Amino acid sequence: MLLPFLNEQTSVYTVSDLNGRIRNLLESNLNFVWVKGEISNFRIPGSSGHWYFTLKDERSQIRAVFFKGQRRNLRFQPESGLQVVCQGRVSVYEPRGEYQLIVELMEPQGIGALQLAFEQLKKKLDAEGLFHPDRKLPLPTCPQRIGIITSPTGAAVRDILKVLQRSPYPLSVTLLPVRVQGMEAAGEITAALSLADSLADVFQWDLLIVGRGGGSMEDLQPFNEEVVARAIAASSVPIISAVGHEIDFSISDLVADLRMPTPTAAGEWIVGRLQTLERELTGYRDHLQRLLTHKLDYEAQRLHYLEKRLVHPGRKLEDLRLALDDRMERLQLAYSNRLEGLRTIHSHLRERMLLANPGRMVQQTRRLLFQSTKDLLFHYRSLVNERRLRLQGYAERLEGLNPLSVLARGYSITYLLPGKAIVRRSSQVLPGQDILVQLSVGELTCTVKETK
Repeated sequence: MLLPFLNEQTSVYTVSDLNGRIRNLLESNLNFVWVKGEISNFRIPGSSGHWYFTLKDERSQIRAVFFKGQRRNLRFQPESGLQVVCQGRVSVYEPRGEYQLIVELMEPQGIGALQLAFEQLKKKLDAEGLFHPDRKLPLPTCPQRIGIITSPTGAAVRDILKVLQRSPYPLSVTLLPVRVQGMEAAGEITAALSLADSLADVFQWDLLIVGRGGGSMEDLQPFNEEVVARAIAASSVPIISAVGHEIDFSISDLVADLRMPTPTAAGEWIVGRLQTLERELTGYRDHLQRLLTHKLDYEAQRLHYLEKRLVHPGRKLEDLRLALDDRMERLQLAYSNRLEGLRTIHSHLRERMLLANPGRMVQQTRRLLFQSTKDLLFHYRSLVNERRLRLQGYAERLEGLNPLSVLARGYSITYLLPGKAIVRRSSQVLPGQDILVQLSVGELTCTVKETK
């Protein structure tokens, strides 16, 4: 039986049809829009990797989703409370009849994406202790075997080699060529650091220089990548970071064992270190020569005193003088040989002491414990979110099966009196028979006048 305000020409939509028409209407009129607002309720449910959040301002809000495949070039990590500008399209999630913004581009407000990514990674690595001075390796006193990780065609390697030519000692320089800008640069720098660490026992590098010349923040981005920072932190060879110009500062500078403002400054540091060592050794040599000279003068005076006491000891004195000269030459040679031997022993003992440093093992264990704790918390939160979503789904399905919900949308249930058998066909009822109509709120007792 049709309701009084319906006729056979009236179009009646199903809920799915209505939601579909609304979706087509929104997507055709709001295909690409820019929306700014504050991120709230940011979450990553399940293992899909999609980001779900709400964009809001002081008066309103809209649900949004950022699919995993659309964020390949996103430099920063969104989080609740962050002000952003998003480009996307407005659509309807038909199963629940909810409209939402499907985000395809996102930029932070008030600060560039690269700068925000830099600050986020800096905060993360600082919390892990990668910038702490106790983690950094001691720098060699006499760096003579140098590894350089940079572009083979850039100005940085030419500047470093030009400065190293002034070294007072011979140097061994090994170039590990990499790209220092572009999408592939971070991967190549990480691979070169890993290769250098695996070949450290073969080449016996005293230190590594990682860097490039100046450029924009986009050009220096490979040295602000997390994989490069962790590769520097994991190196068993001391590392000097020399990225950009004086004003440039990178994540690599903070993680490295020493930061130099330019590649040229890195080369000058090595040369200055060697020149300082040469001055110290020269000072030790001069001090020993003064001691020997003083000893010789003392012995010469003593000999002169003995000469005066002897009566014509010409031949004996001549023999003693020759013997003394011979012994002094041997003594000088022995002192020089002994000094050189002690210098070699000191260098070997220092290298062995650096290799046996227990601090590295403690830092590695601490990083492993931190990562395991972080993984455990992430797994626990993911499990709780998954169970919460599953419970919500069950509740929604249960609500959909509730007959009272159907009545609340304007439908009714008709019973045949007496006995309350449910009426499904008009042939079950005769004119004049009583029926009971159950509504969402209350009941109606009716008498049938006519059946069709």
